[in-house]
Amino acid sequence: MAIAFNSRQILKKRRHSVHPLHRLLDYGNQYRQQIWLAIGCSILNKLFDLAPPGLIGVAVDVVVKQQDSIIAQLGVKDVFGQFLILSLLTAIIWILESVFEYAYAKLWRNLAQNIQHNLRLDAYKHLQDLELAYFEERSTGGLMSILSDDINQLERFLDVGANDIIQVVTTVIIIGGAFFVLAPSVAWMAMSPMPFILWGSFAFQRLLAPRYADVREKVGYLNGRLVNNLSGITTIKSFTAEDYESYRLAEDSDEYRKSNAKAIKLSAAFVPLIRMLILVGFTALLLYGGMAAVAGKMTVGTYSVLVFLIQRLLWPLTRLGDTFDQYQRAMASTNRVMNLLDTPIAIHPGSIALPVDKVLGAVEFKDVTFAYQDRFPVITNLSLQIPAGKTIAIVGSTGSGKSTLVKLLLRFYEVEPGTITVDGIDIQDLNLRDLRRCIGLVSQDVFLFHGTVAENIAYGTFDATDEEIITAAKVAEAHEFIQNLPQGYETIVGERGQKLSGGQRQRIAIARAVLKNPPILILDEATSAVDNETEAAIQRSLEKITVNRTTIAIAHRLSTIRNADCIYVMEYGQLTESGTHEELLDKNGVYASLWRVQSGLR
Repeated sequence: MAIAFNSRQILKKRRHSVHPLHRLLDYGNQYRQQIWLAIGCSILNKLFDLAPPGLIGVAVDVVVKQQDSIIAQLGVKDVFGQFLILSLLTAIIWILESVFEYAYAKLWRNLAQNIQHNLRLDAYKHLQDLELAYFEERSTGGLMSILSDDINQLERFLDVGANDIIQVVTTVIIIGGAFFVLAPSVAWMAMSPMPFILWGSFAFQRLLAPRYADVREKVGYLNGRLVNNLSGITTIKSFTAEDYESYRLAEDSDEYRKSNAKAIKLSAAFVPLIRMLILVGFTALLLYGGMAAVAGKMTVGTYSVLVFLIQRLLWPLTRLGDTFDQYQRAMASTNRVMNLLDTPIAIHPGSIALPVDKVLGAVEFKDVTFAYQDRFPVITNLSLQIPAGKTIAIVGSTGSGKSTLVKLLLRFYEVEPGTITVDGIDIQDLNLRDLRRCIGLVSQDVFLFHGTVAENIAYGTFDATDEEIITAAKVAEAHEFIQNLPQGYETIVGERGQKLSGGQRQRIAIARAVLKNPPILILDEATSAVDNETEAAIQRSLEKITVNRTTIAIAHRLSTIRNADCIYVMEYGQLTESGTHEELLDKNGVYASLWRVQSGLR
């Protein structure tokens, strides 16, 4: 436990020490060539975008000096010819600027889409490999916020913001260099605001970072509320809790609004402050540069170029506010996504292959103890054997640990002390996918996906034919009611199967298990939520599919398991009794008491 705690602390420290941009660049290393191409096109576009002010200065020089102009010194004395050359250069520059604008827009946008697509898939795949405890500690809405909203936020920055930053840097370097070449005497005046603008930008960045981290956290809470409420809409309506839930949603939404308002209050001040700094540089050039031109220390053409360039240099800096705003939102989102990707997978995959057709189905629990995180043990030093091909039942009061045994067998959680074996092999050594392929689970909480009846029966056996699906449905005694549905096997069941009754969902779940044809079948309260007629139909189907198959039946209704080869009684995480139905009645213990209550005998 100490080692695990230390590793979590080290991981947490590393997350905080590495800048989110570095984490993003490390992830995007596979796109290195595309990134460099996009950067190159952004720089070239800005170079050609900055050329027209220079051409204007040359044109002014031609008007003023004519045969003594810069172009004339290259051998073209005719004024018309000089303007013809300028026009041709202008056309070429504008065409190249447009070409590279198209190129960088296409490259950045496709890069944003590719990273968004792959990052979402990688995050989802990693999420699927995490243990159940991870999901129990987090809200579905919060995880949805990371997979959807945070990744979309990152995509929006890569789409526009990255190019803006590169072009601003290019502008500063090119125009700053031009100033010191053309007019070194006034260049320092024009460039004097730059250090303050850059310092202010980084200062705002540091101040905005924690505010946008809080915004991302608040939107996760808000999404969690929405997902929970939409999932529980039937409960909300049945308890007439609409006003109460609207109030709670309003509170979460208001927290999100207030968190955003704090960030907006700071980010909105950026542009006005930068504008005041820009004013200093612009007026300094306008005044001192103009006086230098009048005194003959600077040509009129050079002065014209500088006046245009100072605007091209300083005014785009006002957009830094929006760019840094996008950047900080993207970095806050990047941290959340990368933290998810960095979450260690506690359950290792195992290395021993377990072909389904070779599995006999003998299961054994040896001295197993297990506790959920920060709770008392729900199973203590438990041992039991399940022979291959036999049907055993586990009964007991609520909270006795019955369903936990199922989760441990499927390795949704890892046992602490103790071992669980299948055919004599420790399940922690078995390939995890192979282990789960050889086990079929039918639980009381049936989950059907939004899709057709046929798709839900074939879930997990995706290559099943129509004939195999129908055969499985017949074994589960589901074929008749499926035929009576509006589109038969092509009927859409709705989200979580809400268009079907509980018994219909249960029989589809059984058909799904039949089609999977696992050597080990687990029935976790498979008939607890259905009426007597449906239960009788389900029991008939279960009698067929449990033949020559290792079956573990967990039940509250003792009538459904009275024919089991062996019945185990659990209380407080331990086995208290075991035997056949008749043997347990003869013992006159816990099982006999439960039987008398359920059968109406006193």
